[in-house]
Formats: sequence, C-alpha cells, structure tokens
Amino acid sequence: MTLKTALAAPFYHSRAQKLGKSELIYYYAFDRRWMDREQVDLLIHRGVEQQLLGTDGEMYYPLFDLAEVQIPIGYKPSSSIFDAHDPFEQLLDRITSHTRKEPEEVIARMNQVITEDFDGNIRPEAALVIVAKRHGIPVADLLDPLKQVLLKKD
Repeated sequence: MTLKTALAAPFYHSRAQKLGKSELIYYYAFDRRWMDREQVDLLIHRGVEQQLLGTDGEMYYPLFDLAEVQIPIGYKPSSSIFDAHDPFEQLLDRITSHTRKEPEEVIARMNQVITEDFDGNIRPEAALVIVAKRHGIPVADLLDPLKQVLLKKD
C-alpha cells in the first residue's frame, strides 16, 4: 500500500479533520502497533515533505481527499513507505494528485514538452519540472534530488 493510505488511516478511523502529533503517535505506535515512535516521526516527515500532510502549528491534516483513499480491512503498512523514493516518481505523484490526471497523461505531456518545445534536447526530469511549473506546482524541494539523478546519469 502507499504512503497516502498509511497517512489517511488515522484521520479516517478517528473521523477527524486534524490530529496532533501525539494523537498520530498513539494511533500508529500504540493503538495499531504498526511502527515505533521514530518511524512515526519519519512517516509524518515524509507526508509533509511530499505535500500529503499539512500543518498549522501542532496539528496535522491531510492535503488530499480522504474519500479517494481505500483502506482495506486488516490493512497494515509495509516497510516500503519508509524507503527513499525516486524524485522523478515523487514529482510525477505530486503532479497527478494536483491535476487529478492519470500518470500516463502527465508522461504524455512531458514527452510533448521534450519533442515539441525542445526538439528532444531536454531530459525527462527537466521536462517534468516544466510541466509542474506550468500547473503552479512547487518543485523547489525536489530540484536538488533531481539534479543528483541527472549527474549520476552522465
């Protein structure tokens, strides 16, 4: 299951719009026994980093519609939600959630930018940044990781 599913679970089960960090820790570590406190901190950090969780001081709230997330009976998040993700995939996820388009549509738009706007003289990562910027999606936090990916390809 995805990071979004893991983040949605406490809000869904408590039927709350906002939860404090202590409530999130209690839910994940003590009520469900899914993870320890450090993993909860990492989960919250990943949620904020990937713009799935918002915060206003001490309270956290989902930046996505909880109704669009299915939480299966007996759900338990896998350890893969703690793995570092490819910045290209992160940006693609951000664009799809913001625009409500399928990943295939976003990739098609990226390819269109590559071929029509730059005659094939731009990398997919850069074209995806352009697509994001055209939709007003913030990308500053992913620029360094994307740059590192490009430097490894050379």
